[in-house]
Amino acid sequence: MRVLVQRVTEASVRVDDRVVGAIGPGLLLLVGVRPGDTEAEAEFLANKVANLRIFEDEAGKMNRSALELGLSALVVSQFTLYADARKGRRPSFVHAAPPEVASPLVDHLAQELRRLGLTVATGEFGAHMHVALVNDGPVTIWLDSEELR
Repeated sequence: MRVLVQRVTEASVRVDDRVVGAIGPGLLLLVGVRPGDTEAEAEFLANKVANLRIFEDEAGKMNRSALELGLSALVVSQFTLYADARKGRRPSFVHAAPPEVASPLVDHLAQELRRLGLTVATGEFGAHMHVALVNDGPVTIWLDSEELR
């Protein structure tokens, strides 16, 4: 499972003409799932994300977590995080999990973040989404459960 974490001052997701999820200060999480991922990876990454110290303390050092500050997360499924562009010019997505595997795991990650104490908004799985964000810093961090274990 992969999560691209972006520290934001605000972020939102639109489907058609309606906002389906929006947050103020916090984290935008773009989430990719691969075949073989389990709820254990979702729980591991949720814990990692919630406690990731990427917000400034009083001294201006990145020493605070979203959980510690009571911030929000916007979770958006993004199968393209498993794009393979090694051959040709059109990426292959064969390493991304099919929707029936990915959707419940993205939901589980969001639920786990809520259980840990974050306020969580989500995109709409499988929809064509428009994601808007104001990246704060910018701070963008790549987490891959396979690389972190």
